[in-house]
Amino acid sequence: SKSRFVTNPGLGFKTPTEAREGNYIDKKCPFTGKVSIRGRILTGVITKMKMNRTVVIRRDYLHYIKKYNRFEKRHKNVSVHLSPCFRDVQVGDVVTV
Repeated sequence: SKSRFVTNPGLGFKTPTEAREGNYIDKKCPFTGKVSIRGRILTGVITKMKMNRTVVIRRDYLHYIKKYNRFEKRHKNVSVHLSPCFRDVQVGDVVTV
């Protein structure tokens, strides 16, 4: 079998076996492509999986209202690339981006 180009993205992320043994081609995959992890690491819940290799995650956060001395719930939807090496991912899963 041919040897496959696999990199370790760092920050404690383990390379999935599908990335090592699969035969997909994805230039935006952090394990087999040329992307480096930089900036913040975000977490969210998957809400939609209707695009090709892309998922929409929802990030919930609290916003402080000074006048009422309370917090209100807010959220942002973020479109995120999903590499084919992550196979059993479903709506409702908590993901780290």
